[in-house]
Amino acid sequence: MRYVMYPKDQRSCVLRIVLLCCVANFINAADRVIMPIAIIPISDHYKWDLHQHGWILSAFSIGYMSSMIIGGSAAKLYGGSTILLLAVLLWSLSSFVTPWFAYSSTALVVLRFLLGIGEGIGLPTIVHIFSLLVPVDERSRALGYLVAFGSFGQILATLVCPYLFWPLSFYLFGGFGFIWLFFWLLVFRDVRRCERLEEDFFTPQTRLSKPAVHWYEFLSRWPLWAIYIAHFSMNWSNYIIMQWLPTYLTRFLGAGKGGIMLTALPYLSNSVASIVTSSGCLLNNFATLFV
Repeated sequence: MRYVMYPKDQRSCVLRIVLLCCVANFINAADRVIMPIAIIPISDHYKWDLHQHGWILSAFSIGYMSSMIIGGSAAKLYGGSTILLLAVLLWSLSSFVTPWFAYSSTALVVLRFLLGIGEGIGLPTIVHIFSLLVPVDERSRALGYLVAFGSFGQILATLVCPYLFWPLSFYLFGGFGFIWLFFWLLVFRDVRRCERLEEDFFTPQTRLSKPAVHWYEFLSRWPLWAIYIAHFSMNWSNYIIMQWLPTYLTRFLGAGKGGIMLTALPYLSNSVASIVTSSGCLLNNFATLFV
């Protein structure tokens, strides 16, 4: 993939765009942590059982899973700048209005599904933007900080939300998304300019000469299956910790607000690991397969 090289005097513009993408992932990760914490007082108030509890939490994953491929394709067709703006708007709005519909478990399932769609579109779109802006030898570092910012968002939400009246958690982090939209509009034209340069580079002739990659090729490569299985295993533990550990600590172990805050520890270690691995010290001294 070709990437855009900016003059040195415009490097700060690229850094601002990358930083805003990292902040978007910060908000993305924080928003998904709120409900697993808030569901405890909400369920107690409306007398919901664990079946309703599970549907509300699982709806996010259904939307998230179903929209990631759509997000990557939409970013290529319509531009990553536009798709990311719409994705942040969707998930921020879904989060912000959640307290208004908390009386209905069905409405919360729908809102969580929409939240998952917006957040599932967000990450592939950011990766698409990085592929245009970030030089190849710096992409691992950019992606490392992107993941670290997401972990920081989870840490902050886990530490703050137990001590807030639960509707304020949704208003606070949903409001962060609206503030982010304002700053994204300031760099919107710069990202669109990069995307137009990419479109000009890949003329119709070069697009035809480039061999098409079919979806079944991604399923027939054994090295890719190793990555799929590793990612599946990582997310299995990650989502159990995020979605169910607060409920388990509260209802079965009798933990208080301080106990819920302990669920931030995996996110802390994840952020440190992301920064360390993206620095290149491991990849420079060990084989990629070993790492």
